[in-house]
Amino acid sequence: MIEIRELNHLEEFAEAFRLFTGIWGFEPGNQPVNPEMMRALSHAGNYVAGAYEGGLMVGASVAFFAEGAALHSHITGALTGRGIGLELKRHQRRWALDRGLDRITWTYDPLVRRNAHFNLTKLGARPEKYLPSFYGAMDDAVNKGDDSDRLLAVWRLGAPPSPFTVEGARVALREEAGRPVEGSMDARVLLVAVPEDVESLRKEDAGAAKAWRHAVRDVLGGLLDGGARVTGFHAKSYYVVERP
Repeated sequence: MIEIRELNHLEEFAEAFRLFTGIWGFEPGNQPVNPEMMRALSHAGNYVAGAYEGGLMVGASVAFFAEGAALHSHITGALTGRGIGLELKRHQRRWALDRGLDRITWTYDPLVRRNAHFNLTKLGARPEKYLPSFYGAMDDAVNKGDDSDRLLAVWRLGAPPSPFTVEGARVALREEAGRPVEGSMDARVLLVAVPEDVESLRKEDAGAAKAWRHAVRDVLGGLLDGGARVTGFHAKSYYVVERP
């Protein structure tokens, strides 16, 4: 049984900090959040919550109010494979709705398939902007050696997203032998592939990981910059992109 509650005490913030550090392997001085910052955000009325299982913290999330009626989720981490991340997001959604907010935003790496599937398919969020090298150089164990490109995900809380179609779609970016290959852009609906496991690829073939980074930036980022919309994530592998 997962219990989720807001955090209010320094000991809880320190526990959340240790959880985040264990997940990402942050180096000293390179952490995106620390216990003191969590204390300040919580005291100012922002969202700082932990997920517990049998008295042990197994997930945590930190978010703050953003421009307009929005909550920006700065960092969420959880032990994998147990639905903890989904429960945290549902709790965050209820918290936002109780305060009259209409959307939650966050950034994520467009190359990480499981995050794209989680954000678009399970939650119904949609990426609205491509942000090249958003955080600059990052030295944590997960992102080290790669550019910090991010998609800005927007989870509109008032209504479910419209269904998407892949009928008549062309593959604008596909995978061949582990590397990206550009295809046809001659369609209104396009499919943009991402690698199966970019985190392992960074360690095993840094050149291939970098090729994927630049290919997705050029194709997906270029489409979004040109007014196209990401409408779904198909077959746990492809962004579905519709041109205006």
